[in-house]
Amino acid sequence: MADGNLIAALPARAAHPLAKPGYGKRSAPDQAPPRAGDFDRLHARAAYLASLIDRLDENAAMDAKTLAKAQPLYGQQAVRSALNELSAAGHLRRVRRRVVPGDGAVTGTRWVFLTYWSRTARDDEWWAGLLEGGVPDASASAPESEARTPAEPPSATTTDDRPSTARDTLARLGLHDPRLALSAADCAALEEPAAEWLRRGVDPGHLTRVLVTGLPEHVHAPGAFVRRRLVDKLPPAQPGPQARSAPPALMECTDCRVPGRPEALPGGLCRACRGDAGTVPPGRTAGTPAMTVHAQVDRLRASVRAPQPC
Repeated sequence: MADGNLIAALPARAAHPLAKPGYGKRSAPDQAPPRAGDFDRLHARAAYLASLIDRLDENAAMDAKTLAKAQPLYGQQAVRSALNELSAAGHLRRVRRRVVPGDGAVTGTRWVFLTYWSRTARDDEWWAGLLEGGVPDASASAPESEARTPAEPPSATTTDDRPSTARDTLARLGLHDPRLALSAADCAALEEPAAEWLRRGVDPGHLTRVLVTGLPEHVHAPGAFVRRRLVDKLPPAQPGPQARSAPPALMECTDCRVPGRPEALPGGLCRACRGDAGTVPPGRTAGTPAMTVHAQVDRLRASVRAPQPC
């Protein structure tokens, strides 16, 4: 069970680094609303890290090094172990998804690398459905204690006292650069132009980068400046449904990042990283990252170059 003292030690919410375009946190759909005790069934370290991740913005950096720097209690190896536990518990999956070339290009392949996060624990079948482009029934794989709880009515997420994603993105601009600190009136007036970006497939993190990159030394009217950028840099509309089919995707092992189909990565972990009998390479203990191919090659090269005894 989680230690309440550790959860209380979470650092104050601050600007967490965003990942590079095509990387970072992506919230899974149909999560239950946050509530006390969401992660109490986890061990203290994993519960602490889960509470931290749950508060991060979309596209926040999710690598172990950044998460270790974001809090004072655990280093990189401990963070990696906690991420493995969160993956096995159904809260997290790493995914690489192929992006269809844009701007009329017909060749070339680009992959985005995302860490999907779900406050509500999911089973392997649910995650596999998400990978294939579907959104499984939210109640199908919820823990028994959550399945018995009446679901929030749909209107609970659209009430006036809960800002839309577009308005929330605008309100956070000042956290990224004080020159774009907008008033509540500015956010309300610009909500619809920002929402049009999101309807055209732009995620909130990318929209933020477009608005805060390359600012002049002084921005005298932040609201007017943001409106001008929203209008001038608006991307083209998405193509028709026939061209928007879900691109191929692969799941990755949470620990060693080896790609594979969902059925080969139960709990989001490959056999070696799960520590299954007979799969742990010599010299490696269960739960530690698998040696990459590059690391094996470097080790072999070093052994060849080493001086031989006479």
